[in-house]
Amino acid sequence: MGFKRFRAGLQKLPVVLITGSILLSGCSADRYFMVPKTDLNELGASVKIQRATLVTMESNASIRHQQVMTQSQSATQTILQAIATQVEKPECPPIPTQRACPATDPSKGRADRLKGKVVVGEVENFYLAGPGLIYKARIDSGAETSSINARNITRFERDGNNWVRFEVSVPGTDKFVTLEKEVSRRVRVIQASAEEAERRVVVELQFFIGDHQQVAEFTLADRSNLTYEVLIGRNVLRDVMLIDVGKEYATELPESIRTSNGNES
Repeated sequence: MGFKRFRAGLQKLPVVLITGSILLSGCSADRYFMVPKTDLNELGASVKIQRATLVTMESNASIRHQQVMTQSQSATQTILQAIATQVEKPECPPIPTQRACPATDPSKGRADRLKGKVVVGEVENFYLAGPGLIYKARIDSGAETSSINARNITRFERDGNNWVRFEVSVPGTDKFVTLEKEVSRRVRVIQASAEEAERRVVVELQFFIGDHQQVAEFTLADRSNLTYEVLIGRNVLRDVMLIDVGKEYATELPESIRTSNGNES
């Protein structure tokens, strides 16, 4: 009896094991199924909505990117057009036309000028207007008043004014020319070789040095023992002439004067 019961128990054992396995398998399946089956439709709908949202966002992003690129290209094109319109191709400045020095007209004489002043050397040709004589004049900034060689100086009165008659030599000859001028003033001169002061007559004379014409005061004095018959002092030089001590005859008298005298160096 006992054996028969044991065999019957063995026959029922597989059935029990299979049933237990099925039950255990069902419990395991239920444990890993996190979402209830009743919510699967809602989950699927949510996934579809999210997918549609992602597609829409991607589409919108693509559209915005395309718009930004279009605006950027348009702005770049506008800037390039503005640059092309406003900026010109650089060009080298034109070469300035060289101004040629004006040709010297010998008929009018010549005198170089610096800041408006006539440049003279230590010795210049001096044209005395009136008698039309050319002398060699020494330029001396140490002398206050210019001087000219004169002889036979005689004072006289004309129409109530003081006048003087004197003679000037003709250069290169033994001849003299008589001139009469109104006395401008008198000056007192003390020479180192004389014991007493000498009063000299001052007259106004018109002269040329180069193309420069002027009227200035000259003292009448005996300069026969001196090298130059005419001395140009500060009363002529002042504000009018500059001395270049390294030159002589820096000026040139007009051609008409030179040809008529023929004694210019």
